[in-house]
Amino acid sequence: MVQHRPLTLLLPLLLCLSFAQISAEHQGGNIHVYVTYPDDRVPGGQLRVVLISGSNGDAIGEMFTNDRGEATFLNVAIGNYHVSVSGDGIQAIQSDTFQVDERKVTQSILVRVQPAAANGNANATKADDSTVSVSDLKVPKKASQEFDKATKLIAKQEWQKAIEQLNKALALYPANVQAYNNLGVVYARLGDAAKERDALQKATAANEHFAPALVNLARLEIREHNFAAAEADLTKAVAADPMDVRTLTLLAQAQLLDVHYEDAIASARKVHALPHNSYALVHYVSARACERLHRLSEAVSELGLFLSEEPTGERASAARQEMAAIQQQLR
Repeated sequence: MVQHRPLTLLLPLLLCLSFAQISAEHQGGNIHVYVTYPDDRVPGGQLRVVLISGSNGDAIGEMFTNDRGEATFLNVAIGNYHVSVSGDGIQAIQSDTFQVDERKVTQSILVRVQPAAANGNANATKADDSTVSVSDLKVPKKASQEFDKATKLIAKQEWQKAIEQLNKALALYPANVQAYNNLGVVYARLGDAAKERDALQKATAANEHFAPALVNLARLEIREHNFAAAEADLTKAVAADPMDVRTLTLLAQAQLLDVHYEDAIASARKVHALPHNSYALVHYVSARACERLHRLSEAVSELGLFLSEEPTGERASAARQEMAAIQQQLR
């Protein structure tokens, strides 16, 4: 019978590297898309806005515009993107490519659309088709203006002023989940975990299905080694957006750390079934879970998948050492 060996030092190394990846994602940014006609009028109804990766053309996220022609994507990883806008009453269009980097915490993208041909379908998209929080559709104009001011301050990394503006927005409309989420992100930048937690918990209390706040709260809980809470929050986030590979990968990590090995393997397989460029790490998570379950051949297979998707770098070197050690046991 093959004996299961103790955990090696490679586990802390690779998990350390994976949490560095989580931190890097946290250093992405927010994208506010504004859709108007050429004369600055806001199109009627709700328009579908899809965020698309510039590296591989994968759809990263989808939102619908609110009554001000706005759609927001939060915590977008560093990289190049463009958006496509479509819907009843307009001609579909794609924006130019733009970049999310560490200097652009929040940025605004203006997309001007043309009315559809006269014989086109002018029916508005149903409100219940939208992935925008219902509370966001009801934000009063003054509260929205304060939120927009905060967005500009965040883009300039003027954190304390951004906090003041977000609090003004929340005083005018306390149910604005995006304002609470952004407040949590700002406190994270300032290293104030207590206030970060408070803001994110208020966001999830206002809308328990708001995935960005659930993911941000889970990241905080992982940093604090509260893996059970992180797993619970990420499970809710995945339920709200089952196709988000970043959230699924983070859930697999939390499940591994929370000693739910079968669940970690199941989440990893869901990621593998989806386009998952830059998320090779999920195969290492699955390999570690397989190893803890004494399924060493499966662990080797998962490490092989990891290396096929990420063949170079520090994590690849560590994975090769891990793979060689397991293969030695199987002989």
